[in-house]
Amino acid sequence: MTDGPRRLRLAAVNIDGVLLNDTFSPLIHQFVIRRGGTYSADVERRVFSQRQAVAGQAMADSVPQDLTGQQALEAYFEERAAYLTDHPVEIMDGAAGLLRRLRAAGLPAVCYGGLDKSHFDEHLGAYADLFTAPHYICTNDVRPGLKEITAHFGLDHGEVLFIDDVARVAEAARALDVPFIGHPSTFEHSHQAELMRETGVRHLVGSLHEIDDALLRTLDEEAAAGTVWTAARSVGA
Repeated sequence: MTDGPRRLRLAAVNIDGVLLNDTFSPLIHQFVIRRGGTYSADVERRVFSQRQAVAGQAMADSVPQDLTGQQALEAYFEERAAYLTDHPVEIMDGAAGLLRRLRAAGLPAVCYGGLDKSHFDEHLGAYADLFTAPHYICTNDVRPGLKEITAHFGLDHGEVLFIDDVARVAEAARALDVPFIGHPSTFEHSHQAELMRETGVRHLVGSLHEIDDALLRTLDEEAAAGTVWTAARSVGA
């Protein structure tokens, strides 16, 4: 977008699963399977991008054990700490390049996710200069957070491009008619790509390198024309 974007003013980029590797899907799968539950698209739908209290209860409901939501959440974070010892959080290939492309296209970027800001500081703090203030927004209390992020910057729906790995966020984006790029997990048991297609996501990428200037220009043109989800609506009509 050499002349600057027509409609888009900001890119909101999810932290885990987009800028950082997906350490949540394998762990939730492990949590459910080890306790005799069945891992399914419905489990992902009820757990992913929910407030922690809601996700904990959904995990408890997904296994044939007598667990409260809080107990499930505590067990999950205990298993997460052990898992990360052998499977550390890593910056996704192409993450820094994506942030620089967004800036070059005239789109300041903000990061968001369900964990507190210390998670961002630890893993992306070295790249803080590539984000606009406040750099990171915790959305745990306002999941999925699209309205709140947009309002934080005083923008209108349609002026913020969201990039996320979870179909529930795509569903919210469609309901608000806002631009969305899906970057679903490549975890072998993940259902997110399928759920995004069912939602009608038009722009699915398997690599951050695919979010190039041409795609950004397309999203900006669609946002300006109000056709971001037009094809999705016609499919579901």
